[in-house]
Amino acid sequence: MNELSTELKLLHEETINNLKNSKANNTLRAYKSDFADFGAFCARHNFNSLPTDPKIVSLYLTHLSKKSKISTLRRRLVSISMFHKLKGHYLDTKHPIIIENLMGIRRVVGSIQKGKKPILINHLKLIINVINNQKVDQLKKLRDKSIILIGFGGGFRRTELVSINYDDLEFVSEGLKIKIKKSKTDQFGEGMTKGLPYFTNEIYCPVTNLKKWLEISKIKSGPIFRRFTKGLSLSDKRLTDQSVVLLIKEYLNLAGIENKNYSGHSLRSGFATVAAESGADERSIMAMTGHKTTQMVRRYIKEANIFKNNALNKVEI
Repeated sequence: MNELSTELKLLHEETINNLKNSKANNTLRAYKSDFADFGAFCARHNFNSLPTDPKIVSLYLTHLSKKSKISTLRRRLVSISMFHKLKGHYLDTKHPIIIENLMGIRRVVGSIQKGKKPILINHLKLIINVINNQKVDQLKKLRDKSIILIGFGGGFRRTELVSINYDDLEFVSEGLKIKIKKSKTDQFGEGMTKGLPYFTNEIYCPVTNLKKWLEISKIKSGPIFRRFTKGLSLSDKRLTDQSVVLLIKEYLNLAGIENKNYSGHSLRSGFATVAAESGADERSIMAMTGHKTTQMVRRYIKEANIFKNNALNKVEI
């Protein structure tokens, strides 16, 4: 009997671990943060947050609609639903009072999403030039240039970028192959490989700059993008994804570009936009970015071609 109890206990612990691992850590943190906000709303109005019912969720969504985007409302709804599932409760998120309320909110406030600005070629060159002109150690210059150029050249999410290890790299005659073991849209770790060719202009070439960074840093294993200590000594600790955002904003500011509407995603969206402007088709863009659906890629292509295929170009005044 004791042996059976021990086995069941181990199975229970493994099951809990599997449930946790079914979602990325960042996703679980987002669920907790979103549900905490819902919980605070319920506490203010003496509602039960867990379990709750569709009417209360609908009231919460109306409350959020005064200050948040439709995309935020949908994400909060997913978080509340997932939190209920993880705790063994059922919540009908398809209940008419929720669905029709969302439809009404969408009609009233609209659903146009204002994304972060992409870093385009002119921005990229300005950033690299600014880094080259900084009076700092060459080691830091090479690290920062490599982060930005590889991030742009491979259309990386910032979490993918900081997750790259030395063993994920393969330099070949054509350029560089980078193995991505796991990403936001690849939760089961099937992986993908991105190929970055050499650029004609070595100053802005991701492959050339990364080669120089690895040579001067003497990195032969582990994470390739690492933190510096206060004395600008290179540590063995992986750079955080938030550090990528801070780097981008810092160098945009030094380049004289208003950085408020830029983020870590600006490298990825910049690649997709520039590729679309240059005539790359959606399939080749998706092969690099790892997008699973065409919706977002088509938005980049549409924005890139807004003047190229403009009917007003046919009008002579």
